[in-house]
Amino acid sequence: MNHQPLHPLPLNAASHGAIEALCQKFAVSRTALEQVAALYPVRISSYYFDLIQAPGDPIWQQAVPDPLELVDPQGLEDPLNEEQLSPVPNLVHKYPDRALLLISSECPVYCRFCTRKRKVGKPEMCITEATIAAGLDYLARTPAISDVLLSGGDPLMLSDNRLHDILARLRLIPSIKTIRIGTRIPCTLPHRVTRELAGMLAGFHPLFINTHFNHPRELTPQAAEACNLLADAGIPLGCQTVLLRGINDSAPILAELFRGLLAMRVKPYYLFQIDQTRGTSHFRTTIDQGCALMGRLIGHISGMAIPTYALDAPGGGGKIPLTPHYITSCGDVLEFTNYQGRSCTYPNTLWNASQ
Repeated sequence: MNHQPLHPLPLNAASHGAIEALCQKFAVSRTALEQVAALYPVRISSYYFDLIQAPGDPIWQQAVPDPLELVDPQGLEDPLNEEQLSPVPNLVHKYPDRALLLISSECPVYCRFCTRKRKVGKPEMCITEATIAAGLDYLARTPAISDVLLSGGDPLMLSDNRLHDILARLRLIPSIKTIRIGTRIPCTLPHRVTRELAGMLAGFHPLFINTHFNHPRELTPQAAEACNLLADAGIPLGCQTVLLRGINDSAPILAELFRGLLAMRVKPYYLFQIDQTRGTSHFRTTIDQGCALMGRLIGHISGMAIPTYALDAPGGGGKIPLTPHYITSCGDVLEFTNYQGRSCTYPNTLWNASQ
């Protein structure tokens, strides 16, 4: 089987440094890593690198190139059709009242399951002052948009001053009511979250942060401190976990993760079925497996710890909730099973006091 990249590129400095560190610590094949990194770059922050205990562990699988990334016949380059939903570069307008604005081209870790695997770490991820200005101008000209999600790359890779500038310009647009930041920094580079950063962000409420943890091993004291700093600044925190085969596709692991997130003041928000991104199919579970996992969580851990299991429909169709099947019949009486599998009923007719 041919594992050679279709369009090999020179290894960038981040990829070269990460591969060198992996080879020195774990004595793995440099050739295999370089073949994958030539198409899909690799970057691993020193903090996240130190969480790796052995090749193939849950941290390794999320961060280290795998030859399976090069032999994926099911994947799509742009599964969510972001490029076709971009009226200006680096802005995605998929929903009527919301927009996604990419403001950073870099991340501390290039996750191997990234939706934007086609361009993260590559020249195609070209974010400049001009593209940000064009995005802000589009938002100002589109008053139907009241909610903006800042993403990238990772927005918290920007300096405090640069991030402040972008947030301040967003707040000058009267129609923008809420701002969200999607970031994996608390998980992959928690020391980036400082009191100064949290205090600066607190000046732009209502502002929300959705972070991203996938495994209990990521819930370190450093990560907890980063989340506490943000929560103490009054920033509501949610987590968007991706369901990953061989990493967290286990009810006990997910239960430990979601309970741990609550203890860190982070609400489990979404459990995502992985996007159909080329180079990621080896991470995919079936929908039946995902629903079965949710069925083993609901009722067994706090409702506060239960995220919505969802997929982002290919082609830009939007997020679709996926739930276990509890309803068995819906007529004048609703018949359903509870989390224990016990049959239950509920009247499904209207009562009229005048009758």
